[in-house]
Amino acid sequence: MKRKIAFISEHASPLALLGGTDSGGQNVYVAELAIQLAKMGYEVDIFTRRDQPKDKQVNEFAPGVRVVLITAGPPTVVAKEELLPYMPTFRKEMERFIVDNNLNYELIHANFFMSGVVAMELKEKLDVPFVITFHALGHIRSLHQGEMDRFPAERTDLERLIVKNADKIIAECPQDESDLIKFYQAAPEKIVTIPCGFNPEHFYPIPKKECRSMLNLPHNERVVLQLGRMVRRKGIDNVIEAFAKVKLNQPAKLVIVGGESSDVENDLELNRLRELAHNLGILDQVHFVGRKNRDELKYYYGAADVFLTTPWYEPFGITPLESMACGTPVIGSRVGGIKHTVVEGVTGYLVDPKNPEELAEKLNELLPDQDRLFKMGKNSIEHVRRHFTWQQVAEQMDACYKAIHDRKMDVQNAELNMIGSAFEEAAYTFQKTAAELSSLISIAGSTMAKALKAGHKILVCGNGGSAAESQHFVAELVGRFEIPHRKGLPAISLNSDTAIITAWANDFGYDDIFARQVQAFGSEGDILLCMSTSGNSDNIIKAMQMARKKGMFCINMLGKTGGKSLNYGHLNLVVPSDSTQRIQELHLHLVHLLCTIIENRLFNALYTSKTTAKERTLAVKGQDVLLGADYALNGKRLGSYGS
Repeated sequence: MKRKIAFISEHASPLALLGGTDSGGQNVYVAELAIQLAKMGYEVDIFTRRDQPKDKQVNEFAPGVRVVLITAGPPTVVAKEELLPYMPTFRKEMERFIVDNNLNYELIHANFFMSGVVAMELKEKLDVPFVITFHALGHIRSLHQGEMDRFPAERTDLERLIVKNADKIIAECPQDESDLIKFYQAAPEKIVTIPCGFNPEHFYPIPKKECRSMLNLPHNERVVLQLGRMVRRKGIDNVIEAFAKVKLNQPAKLVIVGGESSDVENDLELNRLRELAHNLGILDQVHFVGRKNRDELKYYYGAADVFLTTPWYEPFGITPLESMACGTPVIGSRVGGIKHTVVEGVTGYLVDPKNPEELAEKLNELLPDQDRLFKMGKNSIEHVRRHFTWQQVAEQMDACYKAIHDRKMDVQNAELNMIGSAFEEAAYTFQKTAAELSSLISIAGSTMAKALKAGHKILVCGNGGSAAESQHFVAELVGRFEIPHRKGLPAISLNSDTAIITAWANDFGYDDIFARQVQAFGSEGDILLCMSTSGNSDNIIKAMQMARKKGMFCINMLGKTGGKSLNYGHLNLVVPSDSTQRIQELHLHLVHLLCTIIENRLFNALYTSKTTAKERTLAVKGQDVLLGADYALNGKRLGSYGS
């Protein structure tokens, strides 16, 4: 049977074009991981926000993969920094889709912090575990971007809450793991480090001559490539400034791929970068090509001699993998995932971000050395194929998902075992109690019935759960248990009057709250029923001491060893168990048994005759049962009870 899971990627849809401000690595991650998981037997639904009004809600993206569009906010493109207020609606509509379609997801994989907020709430409402890949951490982003960071101030606090509630956290590289532990106090055992990947069917070596011919790039020049989203943190300024410092014996060209559209003349960020190149005197050497479809990117990677990526920070960075897969070495920033994927001196070089001099030095060193370029290119292909294919990523993710599933099953199995053991223990305790206490229970019931028939009453007390049970017992006597339409029986729960209890506890002490009421309400011949699992409550013992002084009969419902109360009860019903749960369960059963005995002994004479149920009901309803003084005057009318 296929395993059904949900992805949430609120702003990064697999359906979106790549290279714009809010589309890039996360779009690729979600799409490629879903496709590979589907090949392994999963069914994946990717939930993302609708940004086109006419798109259908459910889209078949690949075999086993659907993209589900959720309406949250206006159905148009909205910057991700402005999406947080729409997440409650996103969660509500996603939950509605799940419930309406009777979907049962094994888990949810959230991507980015806003998706994590949705997944966290769905976990609480639907009991579905969730995994989170942040793709970028708010705290780290704010360290680098400062006032330029336009995300809501509560982002980092929300991320900390997600970290606390997630079942697993996917770190994309060792630096990501370290940041999660240091800045978010993530439990190390929750973190699984799984990198991003590349698709070898899409990115592979193509002869450089063929690539340059397709792209109309000169064959006799060195080509340096910058490819990715056109946002400032990607450090494209740094690349342009470094390229201006390159001194070679042959012509060189910097090709910059990416932007909001293929219209390079009207892209604001590209115009800013173009002006920078102009000011540096290298505009004729910098080729801005705008955004390109993914199926074109391999030709740009293949055409380049070296790929540059120098962001200020980078949670992972997929483009270096794609470049290396095409046989092009990388010079990248010594940050985040790049320092994890680029092997220094083997597949490329690492430099400090915002240091154009160091980057230019590496370019001047590497570009003239054709042998080194060739060797690094070959090393790059072997390196990424060995460690970073999406299939390998999916296999690691599958192991993570299975660990969550197995843990959930372990918890469920442990619960089932606990439930079974509890029933077995309860059954054993019931049987043992029946064997040891049946005669005493009968005596206790008949004693209570005799007292009631003689005009006496029953006072009942207990603490905590026993207090609730005392009120339960009294409710059955004053009301009715099994016999309808009978007279009420005089019984008082000493736990019921909060005014008396709180006043006496406040003025004199809690130990005397029951004794005081026994003194006030009790009379010679009355019954005091005390309920206690341990038998060591001082207020219970003092109540019995007072009852004995007044000539009352004390019955205890106890457990464990019976405690000190054994010394004060005239009749002790001690449940043979050390478990508070089992004792309380048996106390409930004893209450019901005592109610049955009392009702039968006082009211059930007509029930033994050969009459119909209707006749018995009418007879009991009209029966004038004599209790107390009335019974003393006419004791033979209904026979003798409690004998």
